[in-house]
Amino acid sequence: MCGIVGIVGKSNVNQALYDALTVLQHRGQDAAGIVTSHDGRLFLRKDNGLVRDVFHQRHMQRLVGHMGIGHVRYPTAGSSTSAEAQPFYVNSPYGITLAHNGNLTNVEQLAKEIYESDLRHVNTSSDSEVLLNVFAHELAQRGKLQPTEEDVFAAVTDVHNRCVGGYAVVAMVTGYGIVGFRDPHGIRPIVFGQRHTDEGVEYMIASESVSLDVLGFTLIRDLAPGEAVYITEDGKLHTRQCATNPSLTPCIFEHVYLARPDSIIDGVSVYKARLRMGEKLAEKILRERPDHDIDVVIPIPDTSRTAALELANHLGVKFREGFVKNRYIGRTFIMPGQAARKKSVRQKLNAIELEFRGKNVMLVDDSIVRGTTCKQIIQMAREAGAKNVYFCSAAPAVRFPNVYGIDMPSAHELIAHNRSTQDVADLIGADWLIYQDLPDLIEAVGGGKIKIDKFDCAVFDGQYVTGDVDEAYLNKIEQARNDASKVKTQAVSAIIDLYNN
Repeated sequence: MCGIVGIVGKSNVNQALYDALTVLQHRGQDAAGIVTSHDGRLFLRKDNGLVRDVFHQRHMQRLVGHMGIGHVRYPTAGSSTSAEAQPFYVNSPYGITLAHNGNLTNVEQLAKEIYESDLRHVNTSSDSEVLLNVFAHELAQRGKLQPTEEDVFAAVTDVHNRCVGGYAVVAMVTGYGIVGFRDPHGIRPIVFGQRHTDEGVEYMIASESVSLDVLGFTLIRDLAPGEAVYITEDGKLHTRQCATNPSLTPCIFEHVYLARPDSIIDGVSVYKARLRMGEKLAEKILRERPDHDIDVVIPIPDTSRTAALELANHLGVKFREGFVKNRYIGRTFIMPGQAARKKSVRQKLNAIELEFRGKNVMLVDDSIVRGTTCKQIIQMAREAGAKNVYFCSAAPAVRFPNVYGIDMPSAHELIAHNRSTQDVADLIGADWLIYQDLPDLIEAVGGGKIKIDKFDCAVFDGQYVTGDVDEAYLNKIEQARNDASKVKTQAVSAIIDLYNN
């Protein structure tokens, strides 16, 4: 869950890249970076932190050029030190920079190939740097002094042949153009669009359509699975299908939690999908508890608000805002340590007592991952005087880790892993708990005008669409992802950074 953007403009693109990254900030709050190209030279600024903290006026003034790419990051593969901030750069061939959203599942094999066969050095633990070196090697194999669009597309084809996993990529070939491409399953989202200026047509590639909207670009379409788009420095647009057997299997969790509601992904409005999630939940409640005694429906801000509103409408009960959110606290789902998450919940939300006192309250959240947040929120509702606290998840039970670019915890940290709904209700302290059914979620997201028949639902059903994820792989990522390992990694990294500084 990172955010990527690339722009080929007719004037300096630094401000447009900055603005696009602020719109995509919800996709990553760990680090940010921008690189631009001017007269064959690259200008890069990246560091840990929010977009507004990484880029100051002195940095923006140095980011000259009418072509550039940007990235907002949260930790997926690798640690969260500044060395992992993107975009990454290699000097051969041509000078290539790359930003990546997703995760490669065969990264160990690729890293070995890069060292032993491609004779390239990888300097970080990030799979994005591995992907960059694969792309650079394949482009170098063309042996051209000046690459053409045919060379670029051939290199992307070879990337697809070597890389497995979920990935959406923007890469800049210094002095030549920007390429964007998507994995053959279309797991991670990527769109492109254009805007007309007095100087000519400008093009933009981004993770979500909302960033195009805000900057005045018109959405052309999503990149198809396996497809690449190449925009030359002088503004010529080329597209090509680069995969042999592409199939659209997008990550359904984008619609549940990751994406902004005002985005459109693969032709599906995230906002309307979440409305339909609320409808489906209401129908399930009416089936299972037709005599419910819910007095009020209260969303847990912000992602669940749309589903909660429609849920209340269909149940015919009041919808109220019962929590005030401190918008200067990051998303707890993507905070690296359990202790940090526990501390941040109380800082992030405060209950409005009059909406709880003496009432049977239905709290609605987009999903339940670790259970840490919802347990504390339920306790807050009781402390505010709620008579009974019911809990509703707009997503099914999250029972399996994600391996395609969402840094969900290892299986043993998922509260629903190997537990029943009643077990989870008891653990979080809810009087009763209701999950969305997976067929209903699939229908809610894929049931609009644009039909998507299959989604990556691995976090719910354990079915990994790339076909290479087995028990051994999951055990390996469990070792890497558990919170104890993360805390240790960050502590060591902090010591290294301190020593280097």
